[in-house]
Amino acid sequence: MNKKLITLLLGTTLALSACGSSNDNASKPANEGGTTTTSAGEADNIYKNKCSSCHGANLEGAFGPELKKIGSTHSKDEIEKIILEGKSGGMPAKLIQGDQAALVAKWLSEKK
Repeated sequence: MNKKLITLLLGTTLALSACGSSNDNASKPANEGGTTTTSAGEADNIYKNKCSSCHGANLEGAFGPELKKIGSTHSKDEIEKIILEGKSGGMPAKLIQGDQAALVAKWLSEKK
């Protein structure tokens, strides 16, 4: 019983803390040049604000799994679906939405 209560409290606390700040730069205009460096930098910033509390600052994993080589096992579309829909075991849905979810999914899919 105590294990279930602790797991529930930890999961709830983690889900609430994983929501990150509401300042997600959604109003920034897209880079017209479409350079990979800018996109990667923006995806990295979104990741750090929304995902690193569970997956680690360097993708090393913490409460959530390691993501250093996620692109070798999951496609961009699969990663985006997990970001949008969540995953049982603690990954909350919709922490990142829309174009930002697609950008982070693309960035993570390149981690092989």
